[in-house]
Amino acid sequence: MPQRRPNALRPTTIEPYPTNAAGSVLITQGGTRVLCTASISEEAPPWMIDKATGVPTRGWVTAEYAMLPGSTNRRKRRGTDSRATEIQRLIGRVLRAGVDLEKMPGVTITCDCDVLAADGGTRTASITGAFVALSQAVAVARERGLIRKNPIRGPVAAVSVGIVDGKPQLDLDYELDVKADVDMNVAMNHRGQFIEVQGTGEQGVFSREELGALLDLAAGGIRKLIAMQRAALRAQ
Repeated sequence: MPQRRPNALRPTTIEPYPTNAAGSVLITQGGTRVLCTASISEEAPPWMIDKATGVPTRGWVTAEYAMLPGSTNRRKRRGTDSRATEIQRLIGRVLRAGVDLEKMPGVTITCDCDVLAADGGTRTASITGAFVALSQAVAVARERGLIRKNPIRGPVAAVSVGIVDGKPQLDLDYELDVKADVDMNVAMNHRGQFIEVQGTGEQGVFSREELGALLDLAAGGIRKLIAMQRAALRAQ
C-alpha cells in the first residue's frame, strides 16, 4: 500500500445505516468504524425547566460512547470506564457547539457512538459521524412538530494530528499513534473556529511553531470532513 501523504485523511465514508433511531450513520476512517445513532426524547434535564412555570427553556444534546467487545484484537469488556466517560463528555460538548439549544425546548437528543472496529481516532470519528446523525434526528423532530426552528448552527467535526518521526501527520491510525511524539485531537466548526483542542507531548515536547503547524493541518482535514458531512446529508 502506498504511503499516505502527511496532509491526507485516511479513506473516509459516512453512510446511512438502518436502525430504529431517528438518525443513524456508519462512519469509516481507515480501519476505524463507528456506528453513530441519534435518539429523540421529549424530556429536558431538570435544570432546564423554569421553576416558576414548569416549562423547559432549552433542549439538550448529549452523547454516549462505547467500544464494543469485538472492536479490538483483545476483547473489550462491556461497561463504562473512565476513558469512555471522558470521551462521551467530549463528544457532547462538541456537538452542543453546533446547535442552538434555545430553539429546541423540551427536546433531548442522545447521540450513541458505538465503535465496531478501532484503528485509531475513534473519538474524532465519533464526533464527525454523530453530527450527521444529530442533524438527521433534528430533521425528524421538526417533521413531528417537536422543534419549530432549525437549531443547527452548522457542522462540527474533529480529527487527530500528531508529530511522527519529527513531522506533522494528519489523521493518525493506531500504528502512527503509538509512534507519535505529540498527539492531538482537534474539533472545529464550519467557520473554522476551534471548539476543543486536546494535545499531549506523549514522548517529547513541541514548539509554538509546531503547534501552529498541527492546528493548520487539522483545520485542512476538518474542512474536508465537513464537506463529507454535507454531502452525506444532501444524499439522504
